[in-house]
Amino acid sequence: MSKFPTLSRADLARTVQRRVGHARQTMSTLVDDVLQEIADELVSGGEVKISSFANFKVRQKAARVGRNPKTGEEVIIAPRRSISFSPSAKMRKRVAEILIRSEDQ
Repeated sequence: MSKFPTLSRADLARTVQRRVGHARQTMSTLVDDVLQEIADELVSGGEVKISSFANFKVRQKAARVGRNPKTGEEVIIAPRRSISFSPSAKMRKRVAEILIRSEDQ
């Protein structure tokens, strides 16, 4: 089991609610709206850039040959689109600092 718990939508809403002071349901709707806006932009083919956090974009992956791990049989993996997440330099630095501190404990 990981030392770090999973962060859920409800956790985000609770954190925002504590900091802003509005009703939890309002903050839950706010979090859902932000995540939906990101998804809508990606579906429309755009990129999402959140300063000091990350960039999201949809990438086209070409068809390729893969292998069934059980049988070793070659299979064709169809072309597909996938979401790419690239953390900002500032986010990478923050996470690295936190991980270093947690390793020291």
